[in-house]
Amino acid sequence: MLSERIRILIVEDDPDMAELISDLVEAEGWVPLTARSAEEAEGVLGHEGVHLVLVDHNLPGASGRTFAQRLRSQNNIGIVMVTAAGSAADRVLGLETAADDYVVKPFEPIELTARIKAVLRRTNPSLKPERESEREQVAAALKLCDWSVDLRNRRAICHVDPTRSLTGAEFALLEILAETPNVPVSRAKILDRLGAESDRYIDRNVDVLVLRLRRKIERNPNLPQHIKTRRGKGYVLETLEEPAP
Repeated sequence: MLSERIRILIVEDDPDMAELISDLVEAEGWVPLTARSAEEAEGVLGHEGVHLVLVDHNLPGASGRTFAQRLRSQNNIGIVMVTAAGSAADRVLGLETAADDYVVKPFEPIELTARIKAVLRRTNPSLKPERESEREQVAAALKLCDWSVDLRNRRAICHVDPTRSLTGAEFALLEILAETPNVPVSRAKILDRLGAESDRYIDRNVDVLVLRLRRKIERNPNLPQHIKTRRGKGYVLETLEEPAP
């Protein structure tokens, strides 16, 4: 554990987007701080130690780019600009004037966290994401209800019935969800990783595949402990320990 946790300031006026990014930040073991405008962000920075700032390009009042430029002139804090799908010129100008990196909406969670980590490594080389060792453990072994799953060696064992097994598609789905434990994965991302085209029929097949996996992994598929649905966000593998009986 670090003596000082990484603190990420999210400057975003859309509450849904701010909540989504906060969830991703928390899932990495970092501390999310939020502000809805440049003025509010400056207030947070005045009394909170922050390692990196995520700035939306389009903010009410002072623009995200203006705020980033002002912030850069004061210190060398890491800055990642979050932009809408606009012109390349706008993104290049943001990088040239202030930001260390940028990400375009809509983004995949794994892309955003990868960019944050890259900037943190450059601007705070002594810091490491707190969840790296945890994720290495997750990659090595999962304990899900009555199952032990070794993702590295692609083995899944059901302790109450050793004859039970996962199909290739079920194991592939579990691998996809386990790449970002406790963070929702969209149907589109699952489809992309499974190599399928996104249409209504195949999208429904993703739901069927999730149901099949739940029926094997979960003790009660109707009240899953690990493979859960997040409305509007997709599916998530929760790897938190089960409560003691």
